[in-house]
Amino acid sequence: MDGTFWLTVAAVVALGLAAAAAVLLVRVFRARRLLLDAGVPLRDKALFWVAVAYTVSPVDLIPDPVYLDDIGVLLLALRSLHASAAAARPADAP
Repeated sequence: MDGTFWLTVAAVVALGLAAAAAVLLVRVFRARRLLLDAGVPLRDKALFWVAVAYTVSPVDLIPDPVYLDDIGVLLLALRSLHASAAAARPADAP
């Protein structure tokens, strides 16, 4: 295994992480609408903002080269926000 193999592996991993980050960024911007919704409990809105603050803070559970803890915390907060918005929305509403 020479250097080009590892360079190719690193490029594929970097592209995968960039794609995951782009998808996550789109989900965060779509969550903005839910944050303005009056039916979503304040607890879930606050949880989302705490997750965003944790994501950008230098304090990590796992060292920085691995962003799994940041992504996991943000995804859990987004899932909680979407679930509470779905529960607050009536079943027949669009």
